[in-house]
Amino acid sequence: MTRRTLLASAGAAAALPRTLSAAEDGLPMSAPVSVGKVGLWARDAERLADWYADRVGLRRMGGEGNVIAMGNGRDVLLEITEDSALNIAPPTQAGLYHTAFLLPSRRDLARWVLFAMDRQFPVDGVADHLVSEAIYLTDPEGNGVEIYADRPASDWVWTGGSVEMASNPIDFENLLATAGPAPIPWESAPEGTVVGHVHLKVGDASVAGDWWQTQMGFDEVRARQGAVFLSTGGYHHHIAVNQWQSAGASIRPEGFTGLAYVELQSRAAPDVVAVRDAWGTEIRVTSL
Repeated sequence: MTRRTLLASAGAAAALPRTLSAAEDGLPMSAPVSVGKVGLWARDAERLADWYADRVGLRRMGGEGNVIAMGNGRDVLLEITEDSALNIAPPTQAGLYHTAFLLPSRRDLARWVLFAMDRQFPVDGVADHLVSEAIYLTDPEGNGVEIYADRPASDWVWTGGSVEMASNPIDFENLLATAGPAPIPWESAPEGTVVGHVHLKVGDASVAGDWWQTQMGFDEVRARQGAVFLSTGGYHHHIAVNQWQSAGASIRPEGFTGLAYVELQSRAAPDVVAVRDAWGTEIRVTSL
C-alpha cells in the first residue's frame, strides 16, 4: 500500500458533500485525514507554554522531561520540546508559517477578541477569508499563530473543485454582536478547540503542492501567488504551503527552533507512519 492509498482509502475527498454546514458534517475533523497536533522545538519551553496559555488559552496537559504538552483539556494540540542550545530560526527558512487553532464557534472567537482587546494583545493581522475569520499572532520565538472560526460550510463557494477565499477586513461590530449583551468571559480555549490547519513555509509551493497530492493523498482546493491550499473531505484547507518568505529555501538544517513535526489523524492508517517532505518537515500519521 502506498502512502497515497493509505490516506486516500479512508474516503475520497468528494465523498463528503460540500453543501452541509460545519455543524452537520463536523469539518475539519470529520474528514478522512485531519490535523491532530503540532510539535515545536523551543529554546525556552516554559516561556512558550506560558504564552500559549495566556494568549491562545491552551492548558498544560503533562509532558515528560524537556517536553510540555498543551491542549484543550481533553486533547493535546501542541508539544513543546526544549533545547536551550538552539538558534532562533530565520523567517526565510523552510518550516512553520503558522499553526491555526480553530475555535468551536464564531461566538467563541468574539469572546476571544473581547479578551484580547481588554488585555491589549498585539496582533499581526486580521482577515475575513470568506470561509473563516482569523486573527494572526506571533509567539516569542517567531512561530506564527492563527486563531479562527469557520463560517458554515454551506456558505463556502466552490467552483470546479476550488474554494473561494479572500483576505477582507473583518466586520468586528457584527462579530462582537454574536457574544451577546453579557458574554461569558474568556478563560481558556473551549474543549472543542482543535488545530484546524497548518500552514508551512517551503522553497517551492508548486513542488510541495504536488507532493501533498501524490504522496499524501490530499486534494488541491486553491492555488494563488506562491501558495497552495490542500485538504481532504471537502474542508477549505487542512494544509497550506507557501514560498512567500522562503522561496528557494533548501532542506531545513538542524539546530534551530520552530517546527518539529505535524501529526495528522487518518481514518485509514493502521499504524504510525512518518515521512518527510523535500524541506525536511516531518509528517506523522496516526490512526483514529
